Amino acid sequence: MTALVGSVFAAALLGSVHCAAMCGSFACLAGGGRHGAPGWRAAAAYHLGRLGSYLTLGGLAGLAGGGLDRAGAVAGLARPAAILAGLLLVVWGAASLASALGVRVPLLAVPPVLSRLIAAALRALPTDRPVRRALAIGALTAALPCGWLYAFVATAAATGDARTGAATMVAFWAGTVPLLASVGVGAQLALGPLRRHLPALTAVVVMLLGGLTVAGRFSSMPHAVAVAAPPSSVGAPSSPAVPSHPPTHDHRAHP
Repeated sequence: MTALVGSVFAAALLGSVHCAAMCGSFACLAGGGRHGAPGWRAAAAYHLGRLGSYLTLGGLAGLAGGGLDRAGAVAGLARPAAILAGLLLVVWGAASLASALGVRVPLLAVPPVLSRLIAAALRALPTDRPVRRALAIGALTAALPCGWLYAFVATAAATGDARTGAATMVAFWAGTVPLLASVGVGAQLALGPLRRHLPALTAVVVMLLGGLTVAGRFSSMPHAVAVAAPPSSVGAPSSPAVPSHPPTHDHRAHP
């Protein structure tokens, strides 16, 4: 699990500019410190809200992946969750790379209905309780149709375990916190021209994660193959029965 958590953290840290571009406005809105509330408290509440949502997503994804793996094992299929999740990662990464290179990919667009629903939910949040508002805004970010976020949810599902899936999303959250926390001080501007190349780079990272997932590098269910293929005695040489106690010999003299 250490390799998985480290890889996810590094990928999230590398691609956190994408998070800053997508969610930077939410971070600024949540951490504005309006109505006299300290800005750092509201900002912390925003990231705690994100953490709660990501933990839930990761745990549910890992649980669903484990169920799919068990169902596949009964059918004689090994690691179906990891294979499906890895393929989705590769497809999403390829689509993102094409979009970064200027190819129009309609599937990556945000559905207008979902945008209106999220906007309505944000308007309904109370403005007189900034810390609670920031917590709710952070929790709502999990509802955003962000392919970058759900690429890691798919990675969590590929682990086939609720706890490992939750740990995967904690690593993702931790990798996105530094840049999102510093959005207000112009961290994106400090990156300069590198920002233009990061979408393509993060797409390549997602495709790499997908390939590793399909290869079984991040699976937490090594027993799946054993369940799918129990040992068989067909064709095996028979062994003589071994008595539980050694035979006793009568050493008395016989006439």
